Amino acid sequence: QVQLEESGGGLVQAGGSLRLSCAASGHTRSACLMGWFRQAPGKEREFVATILCGGGNAGYGDSVKGRFTISRDNAKNTVYLQMNSLEPGDTAVYYCAAGPKSLTQAILTPRGYSYWGRGTQVTVSS
Repeated sequence: QVQLEESGGGLVQAGGSLRLSCAASGHTRSACLMGWFRQAPGKEREFVATILCGGGNAGYGDSVKGRFTISRDNAKNTVYLQMNSLEPGDTAVYYCAAGPKSLTQAILTPRGYSYWGRGTQVTVSS
């Protein structure tokens, strides 16, 4: 089992920045793929970013490319999401996810992940 706890959400004005953190505990070596997803009211869960186990490769959803950066500190079992140039459309609950090592397209979807945090709210005001 892997436990995930997000932090860093909040209210920010458009154009501002936030950094989300996700601390992992438990059997983290079995679920080293880390990702961020978000879900706005009435919408499906949306892929935001993923980072592979080694930390050298990352992928992003089209709506956040160039604005968000995912990174990880394996010594701390923590993954981060730096969010810049935030827009009202970024308002959502952001979820951290962990899954087994993989290079398939599944890592861009929720089904590529086995463990989920409870989420942290990000609200961007216009």
